[in-house]
Amino acid sequence: MIPTDAACEFFDAGPNLGIFGLRSVGDALKPVTMNDTSPQSSSKDRPDPRLFECPEPDEVRTDRRSAPAGGRPRAQVPERMQIAFQPYSLDELVPPDHEVRAVWDYVERLNLVRLYSEIRAVEGVPGRSPIDPKILMALWLFATLRGVGSARALDKLCQEHVAYRWICGGVSVNYHTLSDFRVAHPELLDDMLTESVATLVNEGLVSLERTSQDGMRVQASAGSGSFRRKGTLEKHLAEARDQVERLRRELEEDPGKMNARQRAARERAAREREERLQRALEEREKLAKRREARKKGDGDEARASITDPQACRMKMGHGGICPAYNVQFSTANSGLVITGVAVTNVGSDAGEMAPMARQHVERYGGSPKETLADGGFAVIDDIEAMERDYGTVVYTPVKEEEKKRAKGLDPFAPCPGDSDIISRWRMRMGTDAARAIYKERAATAELSNAHTRNRGLRQFLVRGLEKVRTVILWHAVVQNFMRTRTLRATLAIGTQ
Repeated sequence: MIPTDAACEFFDAGPNLGIFGLRSVGDALKPVTMNDTSPQSSSKDRPDPRLFECPEPDEVRTDRRSAPAGGRPRAQVPERMQIAFQPYSLDELVPPDHEVRAVWDYVERLNLVRLYSEIRAVEGVPGRSPIDPKILMALWLFATLRGVGSARALDKLCQEHVAYRWICGGVSVNYHTLSDFRVAHPELLDDMLTESVATLVNEGLVSLERTSQDGMRVQASAGSGSFRRKGTLEKHLAEARDQVERLRRELEEDPGKMNARQRAARERAAREREERLQRALEEREKLAKRREARKKGDGDEARASITDPQACRMKMGHGGICPAYNVQFSTANSGLVITGVAVTNVGSDAGEMAPMARQHVERYGGSPKETLADGGFAVIDDIEAMERDYGTVVYTPVKEEEKKRAKGLDPFAPCPGDSDIISRWRMRMGTDAARAIYKERAATAELSNAHTRNRGLRQFLVRGLEKVRTVILWHAVVQNFMRTRTLRATLAIGTQ
């Protein structure tokens, strides 16, 4: 190679020189050095005629005034072009105590017979083999644990992150398959939640005697500007139906206008838009009835979203009003595992205790003996139904306690017309024992909310109550998985 200084000499301009400052081709073949003292290479007696600035050597560019006394600074620089043989397997890149290994061990112990029964590819018959359901299950469990809620983001991690690559083990996945699998098996996740709690109860690590319930509003995958009144929804629905019919006629008149993939995509998009608008009209009617029941004439102002028809506008914790869903968690005070989940599109928690007690009966064969909930759940009918139908004693604050005290009234005294159950509830909440029990609510119910928030549950990326509930089940299963590890580790330490 020609040295840098020699290359710069090629650009020295002079009389009768070529464009590169060379008198002949032979000059280009002559090695030129900095200590060449020949008259033609010396630049002391003539101005520097170089066409371009030539960078000086590193030794010259270094600011010797800032260099340490021991010499010029040196550092380790990256070398990315060096070919190196790295004899590592994918398994060796993941530490033995990495969390992803615990997730995979958990998945291997699951009963996934229903998932394998859906596979149509069998031995001895032609056809492409699908992705092992264990891989997809482990990917979403680990992604939920790490706060990844997007199928596209998970797809990218499966290519770049060693832990996700370790789960795949060389099997190629794509975001569409991941997205479909995430919401395709709510019944399986429901069973996993029930079995996780039942197992810990049998091991004596969890008790269902006392639970705490709380609601958490999570923003929906819809914008505030997507809500429309009845007239606008009907107009859009008519346009969508015309579009479906027009597309059908176009395909009949010119079948070769587009290929099968394009035709299927356009038909699916038109059909889904029509279905969303039809569902938006139905949800708008439900909302109108609820608003009309609260205030006469208010039902006409009801609106529904054309993006996510089942989402409703709710007042959020930050003070704003956004399209959202109301997520309900029931948590065991002993063990802190999630024992039940529910999702509604009503902003109030009123009336949600009895459905959760019924869910416990269906899951575990009985309801808790005691339930703790904040003042938003304090509805007379619900409190009475909990003790009458399920034998569950409710600990929830008495409403307007401070106002009654200011008027000189006893807020815990039974009111005229109260049933025996409600009278006992009022008097119970005035005792020191009830106040001590109620203090457990924040450390129990709020803990489940905090963990799911920290794992990315701040806005849903799916639409519709059914899919939203499935996402909540993933979070509940992951929460119980982590609590199981903690409880068993604590037990092991205590027995040593």
